[in-house]
Amino acid sequence: MSNRSRDREKDGERPWVAVGSDVICQIRRHARSSIKTEVCGVLVGSESSDGMEVEACISGLNAEQAGAHVTFTQDTWEHIYKVKDQQYPNQRIVGWYHSHPGFGIFLSDHDTFIHKNFFSSPKQVAWVCDPHSDEEGCFGWVSGRIERLTHIRIIDRQGGKAADVGGRPEPTLDARLDAQLPAQEDNKPVGEEQWEPEQKDSEMVSLTQLTVTILSHLSVLLLGLAIGWYVFQRVVLVPVPVDPITGQPLQLRQSEPEKPGAASPQNGQGTSSTPPSKPNPTDAGKGANDHDQR
Repeated sequence: MSNRSRDREKDGERPWVAVGSDVICQIRRHARSSIKTEVCGVLVGSESSDGMEVEACISGLNAEQAGAHVTFTQDTWEHIYKVKDQQYPNQRIVGWYHSHPGFGIFLSDHDTFIHKNFFSSPKQVAWVCDPHSDEEGCFGWVSGRIERLTHIRIIDRQGGKAADVGGRPEPTLDARLDAQLPAQEDNKPVGEEQWEPEQKDSEMVSLTQLTVTILSHLSVLLLGLAIGWYVFQRVVLVPVPVDPITGQPLQLRQSEPEKPGAASPQNGQGTSSTPPSKPNPTDAGKGANDHDQR
């Protein structure tokens, strides 16, 4: 931001903004829950004559999420107002937050539209968090335009307590955890051990994994073929003789069954394969003449 913008904030044109450290932690956890798409929510707090304090945040459930933008839906606003009326009845909505997973800290045209139409109060702010780089930024109204703020107060609500209050002893490891830790050598102080990586043959491990993967795939393939062989119908190809002239399939002749009165070749009375000869007309006439002469 330019020096002129810093001067406007210092001169009181921009009210001060204070955010609780616990609220920032909640925003970070919500942003890290979705590292590929944007998430959103609202900031709840109180306003004074010269500034504004963010005391809590409400996550925007059922928001229309996408990789590069997020939109408050009707269901989102119903959830926000329901939680606010139950848990923060005396606070006001003082801004909103959303994540930019891997995009950096800025307000896009879509973000600017949301801020101008839903968070147009001079003291309302927009908090942006990038869960990939853990970078954060706050935007607000400065002299009628939206700018990134340079001064933000972080409030630690646990602050103000004396360090010796409570008489808490130094934390120690549990006895069961101590038993699992390796014993330290007397001549080697704790913390000076050198880290030694495990000795593994990475090439052998990768080769073994590749072999197991190939065998498993082949086993699944063979099992699928066996199931298909027994379950699905199979097509059997039978050769059929075809007439080379007409191209039509030839019908196979079946042998006729033997008649009951036919003699069997085994009894010596077989039938002759030569058909009987037809009578000659000349022979028939000759026989008739002989009969007349007699």
